[in-house]
Amino acid sequence: MFTQYVLPYASDALEPAIDALTVETHHGKHHAAYTANLNANAEKAGVADRSIEEVLRNLDQIADPALRTAVRNNGGGFYNHNLYFSTLSPDAAHAPEGKLAEKIHAVFGSLDALKEELSKKAAAQFGSGWAWLSANKAGDLLVSSSPNQDNPLSEGTEYTPIIALDVWEHAYYLKYKNLRADYIKAFFEVLDWKKVSALYDEITA
Repeated sequence: MFTQYVLPYASDALEPAIDALTVETHHGKHHAAYTANLNANAEKAGVADRSIEEVLRNLDQIADPALRTAVRNNGGGFYNHNLYFSTLSPDAAHAPEGKLAEKIHAVFGSLDALKEELSKKAAAQFGSGWAWLSANKAGDLLVSSSPNQDNPLSEGTEYTPIIALDVWEHAYYLKYKNLRADYIKAFFEVLDWKKVSALYDEITA
């Protein structure tokens, strides 16, 4: 049984960066639907007892093509949104700490340079999709993007996401309309780098 992330903040807590109606629709409708559909299809596929990371990294073990697609799409939607909502906060730390801060400086030169690269990936993603900052066990960092509900796990990489920047229209259109760049800028106002740093430490431990 896969459990949807429960928001520890009120739906209006991320305003003005992300409005209450978007949070209610995005989390309460879209994310909830991905979770329900994942549970139904994972049960049919015989993978409901596995972690979502294991499921997404081993999609080729699901023999039925239709079930494999359903689990990929809904499993990705479940995992991606769990990460997205769990790293947002009304009291967000605006800079990383510890090992992640050091690695970002070493690889990108500065936090602003990383944010610029991630923002470019998000803005350039055609149609629906995501931009990611991911890490592997060695501590390497990767900025990438994925279409639909794919992610570095389902794409077969060795990397695990630590930032999920959602650029599906349902993530921003109620407030920002077609101004995706404005939403991307606002996203960083509520991204909690303390939580991102903790994820990096967990992956590299």
